[in-house]
Amino acid sequence: MRDNLPFVLAGVAGFLIVTEATTRGRVGGLVSFCASVLLGVFTLDLSPAAPLEAGGVLTPLFAGLFGAPVLVDTMDGAGVPEQSSATVTTPRRDVIHTALAGAVAGAIVGYLPGVSSAIAAVIALALVPGRTGGRGFIVATSGVNTANTVFALFALVALGTPRTGVMVALRETNTPLHLPTLLASVAVAGIVGFVLVLVLGDTYLETVGRADYRTLSFGVLSLLVVASFLFAGIVGIGIFLVSILLGLLPPRVGCRRVHLMGVLMGPLALGT
Repeated sequence: MRDNLPFVLAGVAGFLIVTEATTRGRVGGLVSFCASVLLGVFTLDLSPAAPLEAGGVLTPLFAGLFGAPVLVDTMDGAGVPEQSSATVTTPRRDVIHTALAGAVAGAIVGYLPGVSSAIAAVIALALVPGRTGGRGFIVATSGVNTANTVFALFALVALGTPRTGVMVALRETNTPLHLPTLLASVAVAGIVGFVLVLVLGDTYLETVGRADYRTLSFGVLSLLVVASFLFAGIVGIGIFLVSILLGLLPPRVGCRRVHLMGVLMGPLALGT
């Protein structure tokens, strides 16, 4: 995989582009991917002075590409729509197929650098019936994230290389890589998350639904600016602003925002 990584990443990028639903989306995906590659090439090797010693440009990059644009676009939104019955209406077979597809895709990308869980979800949804819609995306993403966490742990223990931000944190904090303990932690976290959704999910949605989205979004954006400064200084704020402009592009050209993962995939493929 290491010897052929450029071809693997190019194949993943090509798959993301050709699976766009429209020609406009495919062109937009190609443009978004190439633009993010250039952003990564010019920024990833920077080591700007910052208040935090453990800083870096990844925080302003990803906050700007994937976090802030969503907040900007939701400022004038109507918020969380009124929820209907909590009864699961998706057929059991579709749920199982979608979850398994997500788990397999998450396991595969757990070993691939620069390939995110969002990319794995796109791959998984290409393998399941289109009728699953938005509910299917939630199921697939859940399977992807869980499997990706497990197999990223395997990659960290077996290869010594972190594949996700959490794995980077584990390595940098010198956490003992005792696989049974780490896997047990994943299982406990999954169970706790499952219970919390059932117990607090409706209350949480009602609370968020009553919030003023403009104020909430502005507050979170302000925190992202502060985080960008803490991790990468003044340069980080500049990277954050440029990343926001690029992050706003995909929805406006009719493509998925996942193409912006080129910010990592491109430099990795190019060996920069």
